[in-house]
Amino acid sequence: MYNEEAYVERAVAAARAVLEEMGGDWEIVIVDDASTDGTGARADRLAAADPRVRAIHNPVNRRLGGTLRAGYAAATKDLVFYTDADLPVDLAQLPRAVRLLEYQEADLLAGYRFDRTSEGLHRVLYTIGYHVLIRLLFGLRIRDVNFAFKLFRRSLLQRIELKSEGSFIDAELLLRARKAGAVMIQLGLDYFPRTRGPSKLSSLRVIAAILQEMAGQWRELR
Repeated sequence: MYNEEAYVERAVAAARAVLEEMGGDWEIVIVDDASTDGTGARADRLAAADPRVRAIHNPVNRRLGGTLRAGYAAATKDLVFYTDADLPVDLAQLPRAVRLLEYQEADLLAGYRFDRTSEGLHRVLYTIGYHVLIRLLFGLRIRDVNFAFKLFRRSLLQRIELKSEGSFIDAELLLRARKAGAVMIQLGLDYFPRTRGPSKLSSLRVIAAILQEMAGQWRELR
């Protein structure tokens, strides 16, 4: 989370409701990426109220890649699920995803959006161009590389080393999983665009950083 004070309580409440219904041993890891608003304080209050909720604070802003890596390193359960604070998908789909992962004996499940036209023409064109580039450069046939609905076994993280600091992290996770021989499956989902605050992942600075990290890791990941 980076400056997501409008979403903190809502996101954690949604995750807790689903996990309590699923039962078993679970945890919620909130990663505050050096927010300048009340995100960090709200995350700390949630963690203080429930020992199954943990708040991690990056001392400096590490962007999406660094933040996800911090969260993955802190995860302790056998399965790891990642999503964004703005709840782009109904978390009630998580039990279904877990069942499919186990049924297919897969290592990683990547969600994809049935329809993302509600994001606007600019974001749609950016996404199409990015996926074409990923497919051409790496031959990765995943329908929605950057969608924030990924479920995988923590043992997979022990077989790969993620390096990205920026938004290339999603593609890197999939590419390194493929190189490690992981079994990957996909699941179509309804998508819900952000309703509070602007997106932080579609600026020219973010796009330039993705291209830079992609070029730097191309030989290793192709």
